[in-house]
Amino acid sequence: MSAVGDIIGSIMIFVGAFFFLVGAIGIYRMPDVFTRMHAAGISDTVGAGLLLGGMMFLSGFSFFVTVKLVIIFGIIFFTSPIATHALAQATLHEGIKPMGVGRTVLAGPGVQEEPEPASAAKTRSAPGTSGKGARKPKTHSAKRKTTGGTASRSTRRTRS
Repeated sequence: MSAVGDIIGSIMIFVGAFFFLVGAIGIYRMPDVFTRMHAAGISDTVGAGLLLGGMMFLSGFSFFVTVKLVIIFGIIFFTSPIATHALAQATLHEGIKPMGVGRTVLAGPGVQEEPEPASAAKTRSAPGTSGKGARKPKTHSAKRKTTGGTASRSTRRTRS
């Protein structure tokens, strides 16, 4: 049984390392921050899971080692997607949009315009963009519609 466990563990470690390698290539080749986060998040979760599973097989399923590896896997399994989501939300909050949204069209892997030098970006920026080329987030008006006979919060009277 030990030889079979060693073979399965070695295969799992090899496949996990392959996922990390593909994720690293994806981070290098992807055109924008959102697709790079996707490549990093998937390779991190799946690659680490396979590596830890392979380590479980190679350790022979000893109780203390297996429990520790399962706890580490649980932490990675839950925190990696949450961290990726938080980074994506922060990026959207800063006004950076994914490629292919709006007027920008993604033509192929790694296709994006060369960044302009800081001096050129300040002198000639396109309408609706800041000096760095990022789009400003749209602001919504604070008007509230009233329906029926109900009053909005701003006109509602309170008893004193």
